[in-house]
Amino acid sequence: MGQRMFVAVVPPQDVLDELADFLAPREGMPWIDPSQWHLTLAFLASVPDAREDEFVDHLGVAAARVTPFDVVLGGAGCFPEPSRAKVLWLGVDEVAGESLTRLATGARAAANVSGATPDGKAFVPHLSLARLKRSIEATKWLRVLDTFSSSRWRVREIELIASHLGEGPRRRPRYETVARLALSGE
Repeated sequence: MGQRMFVAVVPPQDVLDELADFLAPREGMPWIDPSQWHLTLAFLASVPDAREDEFVDHLGVAAARVTPFDVVLGGAGCFPEPSRAKVLWLGVDEVAGESLTRLATGARAAANVSGATPDGKAFVPHLSLARLKRSIEATKWLRVLDTFSSSRWRVREIELIASHLGEGPRRRPRYETVARLALSGE
């Protein structure tokens, strides 16, 4: 049996605080807890236990190929589309998006060679803010979220995170960082 995991970039606490302060007065949406905010690079439904160390090694090599870069969170979006949104999110600036895409490609390749199959969804760099049980017309919310722009911050590492379903507050997942892997651009 394997572990449910994902590879992510986690914003620094000051950026998480900015975003939490922005969302606090905006009621009526099931906002994801700030402790769970991240930018997913690769989701893996099952990483074979016997190959987790190998995956971490390959992931470290992939991370080391990317130079640290700056990110600004901003620009709202949703999945699958505004007329029937189930997830609301914030995007990133274009240059950061290119670096995140390189990291996502490397993380997914590391997973594949380690016997863990990443999900097949196209990579869209984003930080999920709300997950909805029923789809909504989200145009109003997207306009509100579009007014947010975070402070610029530097991505220096990626994290491999285990997701333990139903073990967090209110039966949400509990996240556990398994490894932190530095970017270096070498």
